[in-house]
Amino acid sequence: MQFKVNIETNLQMLLLQEDTDGDKKITIEDKGPQKFELISTEGKSYLVNGTYHLSNLLQELVIAKNEGKTETIIPLSKIEEPPFDRISRMIRDYFWDGLTRTIDKEGIEKIVQDEKSESTEKIIYVPFGDTLAQKYFVKVANEIGNIKVEILPEIITPEYVLSINNKPGILSLALENRNGDIKGIPFVVPGGRFNEMYGWDSYFESIGLMIDGKTHLAKAMADNFDYQIQHYGKILNANRSYYLTRTQPPFFSSLIKEVFENSKEKNIDWLKERLNTAIKEYETVWMVDGKRLTENGLNRYYAEGIGMPPETEEGHFKSILSVFAKKHNLSLDEFETKYASREIIDKELDIYFIHDRSLRESGHDTSNRLEDKCASLNTVDLNSLLYKYETDFAEIISTYFDGTFISSKGKKYSSEYWLEKSGKRKELINKYLWNNEDGIYYDYNIETKKQEIFISATTFYPLWAKICSKEQAEKLVVNILPKLIEKGGVVSCTKESRGIVDENNPQRQWDYPYGWAPHQMLIWKGLLHYGYEKEVLDLIEKWLHMIAQNATDYNGTVPEKYDVVDATHKVFTEYGNVGTEFEYITQEGFGWMNASFQLGLYLLKD
Repeated sequence: MQFKVNIETNLQMLLLQEDTDGDKKITIEDKGPQKFELISTEGKSYLVNGTYHLSNLLQELVIAKNEGKTETIIPLSKIEEPPFDRISRMIRDYFWDGLTRTIDKEGIEKIVQDEKSESTEKIIYVPFGDTLAQKYFVKVANEIGNIKVEILPEIITPEYVLSINNKPGILSLALENRNGDIKGIPFVVPGGRFNEMYGWDSYFESIGLMIDGKTHLAKAMADNFDYQIQHYGKILNANRSYYLTRTQPPFFSSLIKEVFENSKEKNIDWLKERLNTAIKEYETVWMVDGKRLTENGLNRYYAEGIGMPPETEEGHFKSILSVFAKKHNLSLDEFETKYASREIIDKELDIYFIHDRSLRESGHDTSNRLEDKCASLNTVDLNSLLYKYETDFAEIISTYFDGTFISSKGKKYSSEYWLEKSGKRKELINKYLWNNEDGIYYDYNIETKKQEIFISATTFYPLWAKICSKEQAEKLVVNILPKLIEKGGVVSCTKESRGIVDENNPQRQWDYPYGWAPHQMLIWKGLLHYGYEKEVLDLIEKWLHMIAQNATDYNGTVPEKYDVVDATHKVFTEYGNVGTEFEYITQEGFGWMNASFQLGLYLLKD
């Protein structure tokens, strides 16, 4: 049954009657009658009942209005669409498009401004070695008129990055020349204030993109990662100037492997180029002695940089800076200003910020697991990811390059070379990170020479990377998994590990009671590797039901994270919850949350 309706008339009447709190959404917190008579242009009527159906009607009217229509035919099947079907369809047909960006003439103004910065300047930074981009963006800036172009130095140092923190800008990404028409290669942003291309977010978003038949976009993400490694030396935390010294969890080998396997046309030259770059990243970012590679042969996060990370919200470091302001007999504002300008140099505080930047490099910003010690830890998550790099390289070379791969610099790599690397890493992981008595992987502190006793969801990364023996997997599933399962899925850590929350130990967003999409996705796949289908089914149902219930009750909201203990998107912690602030209809959801929903449904179908 279809109804042709006047959009504006019905929209205004609906909001007047049902949006009682005036937030331009219809949720369970509104106190309207929850019954609305939809009137067609022919005078027919249809009674829409309940918060969910009313919010669907609101969304459909706004979608039609945004398309420039004054009248529209609304299929009643969309108003009454089952929640799981509707959320999946909105992700596939609307959210990915809403999150897609390009850095070129058409897309630059949508991305150059940064909500995380107080600066009003619009600056694009272009790599020293990319002459095409330099010429192109100088031309674009002249045509648009309100954008500045800055060319980065050939060698980017922490001192240089500090010097431009007061004039932050977007970093250019890959361009392609389409018959003389230069376009930016597209990418997907997480959403909200995260309006740039992020490191590990992009891998999880790409999983959702491939499920939704958008492998071309996932491939474009891999192409932009390749560009970042070639021109910025690493896959960046994100492509803003203040992230130039910081990378993020390494998923590049997984991305290129899965994109290639999902592509209809198997372009072996593309795979060769991306594999070459991934090996370069592995060797130059992760395996340099004294930086991210430690003496025991395992790895750590180690983000270089000077002073406070400028992207954090105001007052984020108040508690730690107050201590040092008192030490230097200064007011908080005076100390912060002098420390930021390096008029005051305090080595103890500098070390704190090395740990803090490294924590942000880990993607887990912030968590008591890593607070004030991240750069001292061989973490389970990082070493699992690098083991996956090594086994991926071995498999790709064996399957597609007859067992031998020659890099662009002429270095020869065999599958056996990478299997030997992964075998050695597995031995070290079992030596330093596995605790047989507790049946769990812990992070290892290279300073104290002890394991950090902290029960985190990251202990399941070795299942995803296929490091565990069957016996280790069973211990994790039997002894540890039940401690992390809550109403809405897997929680980031146990309440006991988090500790008591007070003024000296604030609630951190990567700790109990919060759950995050990447943890769920990795744990589902990891458990499936070891045959735990029943457990996976239970976890997926918890996660999807929580997402669907919140979207049903709150006008289609699909946010960044959840309180999985209470199964709600209403979280009260640092940075709030991205994806909850919108009017009428969410155009984006949140990148990896969208992907987790699509992956969950995909696995349930299997």
